[in-house]
Amino acid sequence: MAVLPIVEIPDPRLRLVSRAVDAVDDEIRTLVADMTETMYAAHGIGLAAIQVGVDRRVVVIDLQEQESEDSEPVRNPRAYINPEVLSESEELSAYNEGCLSIPEQYAEVKRPARCRVRWLDEQGETHEEELDGLLATCMQHEIDHLDGILFIDHVSKLKRDMLLKKLAKQRRG
Repeated sequence: MAVLPIVEIPDPRLRLVSRAVDAVDDEIRTLVADMTETMYAAHGIGLAAIQVGVDRRVVVIDLQEQESEDSEPVRNPRAYINPEVLSESEELSAYNEGCLSIPEQYAEVKRPARCRVRWLDEQGETHEEELDGLLATCMQHEIDHLDGILFIDHVSKLKRDMLLKKLAKQRRG
């Protein structure tokens, strides 16, 4: 496994619509392992392949939730290959989102509270599940990446400009 460099804005690759995976093979499984390692190294909970410069519809997510306040987060990484939202709730939920490709910037984004998603796993098996809570938010955020959409596209122009100015200032040191 390898930690890959994370693509950051304004890199134009983040605006690409990623290509579907034709076959789940060892190359894809290696990509999943490298993406998972990269996500952990960057202290993230989700990562899309385009964020490491790979134009494929692959996502890894691990919410790393704690079983109790005193315990360490439990690692349970999952790969989602060719994920697609089949339906979403009319009810919305708001979450203060961040992104490894827009470091240390956060904004409240409203998304459907629940969504039904279909994907392939690392063995090429098809799954379909109703997601809710943080997992639904994270999945929608990562699928947005696969479609060239960033979380800052869901906020007002004023808020987006403010976040980008803060990021530019942070990069200047």
